[in-house]
Amino acid sequence: MAVSRRSTTSGTVQGFIRDGVARWRSIPYARPPMGPLRFRAPVPPLPWRGVRFCDEFSYCAPQDPRYTYVGRAGRQQMSEDCLTLNVVAPEGQDGPLPVMFFIHGGGYMFGTSAISVYDGAAIARRGAVYVSANYRLGALGCLDLSSLSTPEHPLQDNLFLRDLVMALRWVRDNIAEFGGDPDNVTIFGESAGAHAVATLMAVPDAEGLFRQAISESPPGGLSHASEYSAEIARRFVAGLGVPVSDAARAVMTLRPSQLVRALENVMTDTIKDTPDSFAIGAAFGGEYLPRTHVDAMARGEAHRVPLIVGSNATEATLFARFMDHLPTNEPVIERFLANAEPEVAQRLRVAYPGYPSRRACMTFGSDFTFGARAWELAEAHSVHAPTYHYRYDYAPRPLQWSGFGATHGTELLAVFDVYETRLGGLLTAAGDRGSARRVSRDLQRRWRSFSRTGVPGADWPRYTDAQRATMIFDRRSRVEFDPVPERREAWAALSASDA
Repeated sequence: MAVSRRSTTSGTVQGFIRDGVARWRSIPYARPPMGPLRFRAPVPPLPWRGVRFCDEFSYCAPQDPRYTYVGRAGRQQMSEDCLTLNVVAPEGQDGPLPVMFFIHGGGYMFGTSAISVYDGAAIARRGAVYVSANYRLGALGCLDLSSLSTPEHPLQDNLFLRDLVMALRWVRDNIAEFGGDPDNVTIFGESAGAHAVATLMAVPDAEGLFRQAISESPPGGLSHASEYSAEIARRFVAGLGVPVSDAARAVMTLRPSQLVRALENVMTDTIKDTPDSFAIGAAFGGEYLPRTHVDAMARGEAHRVPLIVGSNATEATLFARFMDHLPTNEPVIERFLANAEPEVAQRLRVAYPGYPSRRACMTFGSDFTFGARAWELAEAHSVHAPTYHYRYDYAPRPLQWSGFGATHGTELLAVFDVYETRLGGLLTAAGDRGSARRVSRDLQRRWRSFSRTGVPGADWPRYTDAQRATMIFDRRSRVEFDPVPERREAWAALSASDA
């Protein structure tokens, strides 16, 4: 197997070449956030001598071990020494090429850039340099414990955002060596990764580090004010069984597994009590993140880069299989609506014909979790910068027969060309190979065009409050204008009443 060496600001890295692409895995972009660096902003990695072999994935962030399965390689080992990124570049192509920087999802609780679906080789073969990064998760990165800080044990907020900014700085300083254009970086992510993409648009420290952004199924409930974060921090340390007066020392010294378990308990209780809040995520109101991404976009204070944002048609069918406390059934929906003004609650019920039928409840749940959030971002950002909205409707027959449909994450099968793999062959065995290939090629072509020019195709109009153009990805993709206005307007009314 051929090897490929590149020089970075920290030292030489060696990757490997296979199937027309060069890969470098687990390149450190920051020092391991361990010991006194735990709960602190990342710092640049220490330089190394000689050659660092980057042909295998190292560690993922500490999380529930059930979620560390990455594919054929089995389970990935965990460690706080997880701040690494991966680069995939086409072999033999002259740069500079557009850079596509991917942020994985997982509810800010689990996930890793090493998952086989995220390989990125298909993106590289079509003329881009692909980068994927790990970031600190859960209690060690996405839970704001800064309210517990002491002079002896200072704890900072928004560690995962700081990690991603550090990774983007690494790209700025090093990606030209791999054939990428540091002045043309597109950040894209799915689920929690989509939320991170949108939030980075409101982080002052991220200014100038990317030129375009793609937010695939951004969720709500992952941005919190400091007062709420402080209350969650108190619940967290109570679950650890330590007094608040000793909390900073405790979280600095306890094992990662103890912190993971304690947060899982807090998360479960929080979601049951308040379905639209998930305890972890971005903490706004401070210096690092002054406002929520939605507020910053609406005010024109977010980075005014072109944005693609959208969601899938039946997002909630995935979660309904294993989570009964999200609003995908009438009891939970009614409990959620009880907190809304009566006329707004009724408007939401009416927006879903047939409610409380199962289908209507699932559609409500899909909008609640992701659809309404995508509308919200499109409405806010489109006033100040080019914005493109989509809905992903495509599902091969096995996903339709199973009741999942175009559920959460299925657009990734098209983005990463999974339909050309063995798994894709199984999903398209009922006669969907041609349609799956068409959808994949169409979506990839548009993402590629967007990464080069900031425009996903001349036939995809910008989203405006006059037309609200929406690209529908399906067997026959098409543009529709404001396809479900009753639902969109009902959720907008809810947001306005909460403001």
